[in-house]
Amino acid sequence: MVLTDEVSRTLFGEYAAHRATDRGTEETGWLLLGLREADEAIVLATLPAGADRDAGEAHVRFNGVAQTIGYRVVWQFDRRLTQLGVVHTHPGTLRHPSDGDYDGDREWVPCLQGGEGVFGIGTLDRRGHDEPGGSETAVGGHPKPHVQTFGDLRFDWYSLAAGDKKYTPLNVEITIGPDLALPLRPVWGVIEDHADRLDRLARQMAKVRFEVGRGRDGPALGVVVGLGAPEQTLRVVLEGKTARYFYEAGGEVFHPDLPAGTAPDQGVYLILAELAARG
Repeated sequence: MVLTDEVSRTLFGEYAAHRATDRGTEETGWLLLGLREADEAIVLATLPAGADRDAGEAHVRFNGVAQTIGYRVVWQFDRRLTQLGVVHTHPGTLRHPSDGDYDGDREWVPCLQGGEGVFGIGTLDRRGHDEPGGSETAVGGHPKPHVQTFGDLRFDWYSLAAGDKKYTPLNVEITIGPDLALPLRPVWGVIEDHADRLDRLARQMAKVRFEVGRGRDGPALGVVVGLGAPEQTLRVVLEGKTARYFYEAGGEVFHPDLPAGTAPDQGVYLILAELAARG
């Protein structure tokens, strides 16, 4: 398996940040996206478990709908991307997937391209380290072919193919490259707030794309819906709890006035209904 350097930094950086929160004793994790080659997997993107995850000290269930939206966004950048596997953390020192992990993974793996998945387990790796925030400089390590370390954090990597009775340690390499999902982090809360409705809209409308950009006061998620004519689009800009709607046609931009609190998909259909009524 090959990780890009930015993917590796994301995993270690967000794991460390998670531990510093009031939910730091819970498990957390990431969905891995990338390329499945004949003889290797190349990880190019990480989608976080999300603030709305269901998690405790012995389990984590990702916010799957938000990750579906994240997948849709990064797939726009590279349509070769597919799901490769998952990473999750253990609060103790169990450095391999548990029996419970296996029960779920063996059901999921046959659905993956190639019938094989990659799985990472994150744990603490003190080895004499001081508490985080000490004076030591964190340096990445590779003590075993399937193990990565950075400071007092560690990831152990495994593969599981359809029909396997156990996981196999998976050699990991690092190459220069991006985390294609990193630009989504500033708007991940917006994605989680509207995930169900955005997913429904993307399934019901043929020409929906997503953009991450700058709003009035900060990062914003744009939802662009293409209409029949080439120069006609509806655009929804989601920033924090605010949604703004725009109709673009013939080089002009109109700002439909919708009731406060209108959900993104509702707003799109209200505007479409108004356009249809006008003929």
